[in-house]
Amino acid sequence: MTEIKNTINTEEINKFSRIADEWWKADGKFKSLHKFNPIRLKFIIDQTITNFNCDQNNKQPLKGIKILDIGCGGGLLSEPLARLGASVTAIDASENNIKAATVHANKANIKINYINGDIDSLESSEKFDVVLNMEVIEHVDNTEYFMQSCCRRVKNDGLIFIATINRTMFSLVFAKYMAEYVLGFLPKGTHDWSKFLSPEEIYSFLIRNKLTVKETLGVNFNPIQNKWFISRFTPANYMVLGKKIS
Repeated sequence: MTEIKNTINTEEINKFSRIADEWWKADGKFKSLHKFNPIRLKFIIDQTITNFNCDQNNKQPLKGIKILDIGCGGGLLSEPLARLGASVTAIDASENNIKAATVHANKANIKINYINGDIDSLESSEKFDVVLNMEVIEHVDNTEYFMQSCCRRVKNDGLIFIATINRTMFSLVFAKYMAEYVLGFLPKGTHDWSKFLSPEEIYSFLIRNKLTVKETLGVNFNPIQNKWFISRFTPANYMVLGKKIS
């Protein structure tokens, strides 16, 4: 039997709960998420379609794909994936986040199974084709157990997407202080640099849980063009794609 540990960091949850009404404001406190959301969505959609041989010409190419969105916030990823036909379960430890996400989805008539809780709130045997762990791992406690729990939810031949921030001096300057205190991309105090993880640490979690590392990409910001782009530069924001070995 897997030992259940608490992965919820109450201080982190309270931080996001206080600004839950900002999730869907394009120029609000989560404006940086809105700006790079299209990039991470494209990566998720393209890789999912390729892995499961989905029909790209279908208006809902993800129909039949079961997705778990961990730490879903206001549903910025959950909603567009559900629109594309995916069956989405989305969990968040903040009750305020889940309320905001549910209200927004209901207004748009989008069906999403929103759950207030942590990853162990799901049925113990439930598994998914795709598990999203996007900008979450740096906000939880018991990181190793959290990753073990995430990986356990991936079906054989399924995918896990992880997005976080590298623990480098570059990220301390640009992803922490510049983003939060100078450019105002995120609310001040959003991140604790000491909780950032290197790609190698993410790889280790995946390999120990019988997943292979398929892809690693940097998510970078061009201040001149005021836009985010994908590259191989990973000292700050990056995404890792893992696949469950069958």
